[in-house]
Amino acid sequence: MTVSDRVRVKNVEVLSDDYYLLKKTTFEYRRANGEWQTQAREAYDRGNCATVLPYNLAQRTVVLVRQFRYPVYVNGYDDLLIEAAAGVLDGEAPEVRIRAEAEEETGYRLGAIKKIFEAFSSPGSVTEKLHFFVAEYDPSMRVGSGGGLADEGEDIEVLELPIDSALAMISDGRIVDAKTIMLLQYAALHIFK
Repeated sequence: MTVSDRVRVKNVEVLSDDYYLLKKTTFEYRRANGEWQTQAREAYDRGNCATVLPYNLAQRTVVLVRQFRYPVYVNGYDDLLIEAAAGVLDGEAPEVRIRAEAEEETGYRLGAIKKIFEAFSSPGSVTEKLHFFVAEYDPSMRVGSGGGLADEGEDIEVLELPIDSALAMISDGRIVDAKTIMLLQYAALHIFK
């Protein structure tokens, strides 16, 4: 039996279709004991995304960005968020989109990129699946200042950090973004060993 055999959608209601899509779905779910149970869940569909960690093995550095994120601010985080460059796919292949996002946000035009895994960001309420990448960079790949797109509300600071400093920033609470923590942990285990 697949999960599809255990779900019967009864009703889908659009609650908001502004910046992204919020739906409330009522469905029946067949429990492990065979009983059908009616449930209702809200799901926020913001689209799938890609993220990348540029790294320089010789210099032992990584490139991250720092920017304002309203959802974390309203949840009590009173600082700019340090994170890996990322963006919504907008119908493009993850490899294509992440190259454009990296250049827009960091100013680096990356060469070879490597996909390392995919993960759901918050599966209890958000449909988003993230495509994770790493890519080597060097100073010659800097083709702009980065900073994001002002017309999209982006005001991004580019950070080039030693990997050890970035990892310490997880421990002391200066890096609290899940995708960035995952990428830095991957780098510590597989790149900067």
